[in-house]
Amino acid sequence: MTAETSSTVPTDWLTIPELVEILGEPQGRIRRLLDERALIGSRREGPLKVPSVFIVDGHPLSSLRGTVIVLADAGFTDDEAIDWLLTTDDTIGVAPITALLAGRKSEVRRVAQTLA
Repeated sequence: MTAETSSTVPTDWLTIPELVEILGEPQGRIRRLLDERALIGSRREGPLKVPSVFIVDGHPLSSLRGTVIVLADAGFTDDEAIDWLLTTDDTIGVAPITALLAGRKSEVRRVAQTLA
C-alpha cells in the first residue's frame, strides 16, 4: 500500500510481524493494541497492515486511540478512519495525523466529532 495522492501523508505499512519487531512486543500484545484501538490497521491489500506513521519512538502514538474511538463513534470503518487520518483536511489545514503528531489532538478530535 502506498499513498495515492499528493494530499495523503506518505507512510510505510507494517505487518503484525514487523510491529512485533518494531514495538518489541509479542504478537498477542500487538493484537491487544489493535483490539483496544491503540493502533488501527487495514486489510485492503491482504494481511492486516498498520501505517508506520502511527508509531512514534517505538510506541503507538498516544493520541491515536481516543481519535480512533471518536471516528468509530461517528460511524467510520477502520479503513475510512485511516483514510481520514492520512488525508489533508481543509478544516485542520494538514492531514489529521500530522496535527496529532504536532500535539493538536483537541483540534483533531473536535473536527472528527463534527463528521458524524
